[in-house]
Amino acid sequence: MNQKFQVTGMTCSACSANVEKSVSKLEGVQKVNVNLLTNSMMVDFDTALTGDGAIIKAVEKAGYGASVFHRGEAAEGKKEKGENPVETQRRSMKIRLLVSFAFLLPLLYLSMGHMLHLPLPGWAHGTENALAFAFTQFLLTLPIVYVNRKYYQVGFKTLFHGAPNMDSLIAVGSSAALLYGVFAIYEIGYGLGHHEMQLVMQYSMDLYFESAATILTLITLGKYLEARSKGKTSEAIAKLMDLAPKTATVLRGEEETEVPVEEVAVGDIVIVRPGQSIPVDGTVVEGSSAVDQSALTGESIPVEKQAGDKVVAATINKSGFLKFRAEKVGNDTTLAKIIELVEDASASKAPIAKLADKISGVFVPVVIGIAVLSTIVWLLAGQPFSFALSIGISVLVISCPCALGLATPVAIMVGTGQGASNGILIKSAEALETAHTVKTVVLDKTGTITEGKPVVTDLLVTGGTTEQELLTAAASIEKRSEHPLAEAVVEKAGQMGISLQSVQNFQALSGLGITAEIDGEPYFAGNLAFMNRREVDTSSLAEQGDAFAANGKTPLYFAKGRKLMGIIAVADVVKPTSEEAIRQFKSMGMDVVMLTGDNKKTAEAIQKQLSIDRVVAEVLPQDKESEIRRIQQSGKKVAMVGDGINDAPALARADVGIAIGAGTDIALESADIVLMKSDLQDAVTAIQLSKAVIRNIKENLFWAFFYNSIGIPLAAGALYSLFGWKLNPMFAAAAMSLSSVCVVTNALRLKLFKPVRGIQNHQNLSEAKGDFIMKKVIQINGMSCEHCKARVEKALNAIEGVEAKVDLKQKNATVTLKTDVSDEVLKNAVNEAGYEAVSVEEKKGLFGK
Repeated sequence: MNQKFQVTGMTCSACSANVEKSVSKLEGVQKVNVNLLTNSMMVDFDTALTGDGAIIKAVEKAGYGASVFHRGEAAEGKKEKGENPVETQRRSMKIRLLVSFAFLLPLLYLSMGHMLHLPLPGWAHGTENALAFAFTQFLLTLPIVYVNRKYYQVGFKTLFHGAPNMDSLIAVGSSAALLYGVFAIYEIGYGLGHHEMQLVMQYSMDLYFESAATILTLITLGKYLEARSKGKTSEAIAKLMDLAPKTATVLRGEEETEVPVEEVAVGDIVIVRPGQSIPVDGTVVEGSSAVDQSALTGESIPVEKQAGDKVVAATINKSGFLKFRAEKVGNDTTLAKIIELVEDASASKAPIAKLADKISGVFVPVVIGIAVLSTIVWLLAGQPFSFALSIGISVLVISCPCALGLATPVAIMVGTGQGASNGILIKSAEALETAHTVKTVVLDKTGTITEGKPVVTDLLVTGGTTEQELLTAAASIEKRSEHPLAEAVVEKAGQMGISLQSVQNFQALSGLGITAEIDGEPYFAGNLAFMNRREVDTSSLAEQGDAFAANGKTPLYFAKGRKLMGIIAVADVVKPTSEEAIRQFKSMGMDVVMLTGDNKKTAEAIQKQLSIDRVVAEVLPQDKESEIRRIQQSGKKVAMVGDGINDAPALARADVGIAIGAGTDIALESADIVLMKSDLQDAVTAIQLSKAVIRNIKENLFWAFFYNSIGIPLAAGALYSLFGWKLNPMFAAAAMSLSSVCVVTNALRLKLFKPVRGIQNHQNLSEAKGDFIMKKVIQINGMSCEHCKARVEKALNAIEGVEAKVDLKQKNATVTLKTDVSDEVLKNAVNEAGYEAVSVEEKKGLFGK
């Protein structure tokens, strides 16, 4: 069983690692994923061996709180309260921050005023007033300690459980400063009572109250900024939840009744008027309208809906009146499934995050060890206790692994949110990470590369017959047929406004064609073999018919008696965006393979048209899965793009399964990434998004590690002997908070992600083909003579669509490309010729004829 839990009290990656470790020890638990950002935990366990209660107890034993996550109840809670847990945390942090600053500012003024020559009250001057001076600072510190007591409650609790976390570092560090300050007050009192003014002077200058207060305030500032950022990362989910209407108009008997959307039941007849949102999923039973589905699919043009068509929740009825039967309600709607996918993907853990978790698990105990060791070393080196203590506190405070714990989950959450806003649903962080390593993209043909529906592409007539006459007779005959090709002919006639004629004696001959009569005249429709059998002379159009077949089209011959009327060519046409998407896959250095159950001739025609690397035709669904496995065995990561129904085995086998044209339950189950539109360009966008997210995570981890590797030695006083550099605990706290804010801010840059589309106009791909000119300049090392020049030119010109000219003086080659060729291909050609391709600079242009 896979169960989600809400976890409270976690503040850093050490916390999530401790919770994970504690739960994974339970018998029957197979897998545990704890997400710091969403404060959630996914547990895969055997219900026969353990249960929810045992898991919750294990979390509590580790020093945290837990409860079973109920999606419906959570949603209800949010509706009633009008806020979510992230917003509650942000508000709490804001109050703590305001109180902390309210007492910190006068404390800093009092403690540092004499150093900055600021005007101070009389009782704060001189050794005779040292006790009042110190005790006032202590009183100003207490409210700051009180409002931030959670650090102590959680920090010491986890420390005593043997699993210290970030709060433990803050609690130990600030407590040490606070206790030292209290000790100093007693020493001042002793000095005044025994007239030891030197002792009074020493301890009145060594108070650490302002350090303890500043540490707590700056950490809280960092946490507040972090909470605000968390709110921004979950905006995508909040926006999706806000899309759903709160009420629905249903027919109860003969009356229209407005009810809360939760009360709509399967089978209810729901009424939606122009401008209203569709409340649940269902099928239209009456009316017609254009429905805006952009919120879910990203389609900018409203989709026409009429009786029999499906409608989904949160889409907007633009023009007409619709009456539909509710089929999926509550948590079963498409919108609810999307929200669930986005939430689960945000809560899941990418493999790269395990590196941070492993380090965090041992990081805090090691840091405490370093702090204690540093304090002892400086004491043994002859430094005063106050100096050694400040070193120890600085190490504890600067080492908080907040940045480390936030590096991955923030980027994953923003990335999956950006995917959802682009109509791309990423089911797990693992899928998001794996996608950037893909080297081979396997594409299904029907419905993925092509429209998945045959359409009329060409009309050819013989002398004496007009196109209108041919289409009228053809559509009238085919109207009675149930063949998909017949539907294409009838649809074409409808588009041209042609009225059909009455047909008699209709007869369909399987595998050949149709015979029928119109006004007593015999008509024949079918393939070339059928025409030959009926002794129809097809020689006048034989060459064109063969050409259609060679191009993957199906020629349908039509005759009136024994006289050929013409040919109607029907084909499953390539989608407008498929050519550009395949070009972009190849430009990213990926091999493109097409798998199809269609015949070899049709497959080869599409391969030629789209410049696909390899085609495997006439395969069954199980053969597709075998082909994916074969590519994987060659050592390549594979992405499979299919429609999610007959491609389910291949989608499941691939390293990344991408279902195109979402909506089916099988697509949601078998694929790792679900595309809401039937657009292959979105598969390209998914890969681009994966690369952007992983690049962002690596940047975050680099800065988190870099910060700690520089900060800890500096705080420990490693450079004090050489340069006199010593890190004050207050600056250490500021640096720690800043590192977390930097990591979160860097991750939020992903909100600026925009898919990189090709330079060609998607609406005019076929017209633009051939007009595309790209120039690239390759800088080359190692050329010294005319032989070198000739060798490089030969290597580059051997690449299809490349014209190269080498300049020996400039040490470069200018290549003109008639098709897009990746930089990697050009560099490899130069390197294989025995020279070094240093860089490639490209200039692109699209020129008209």
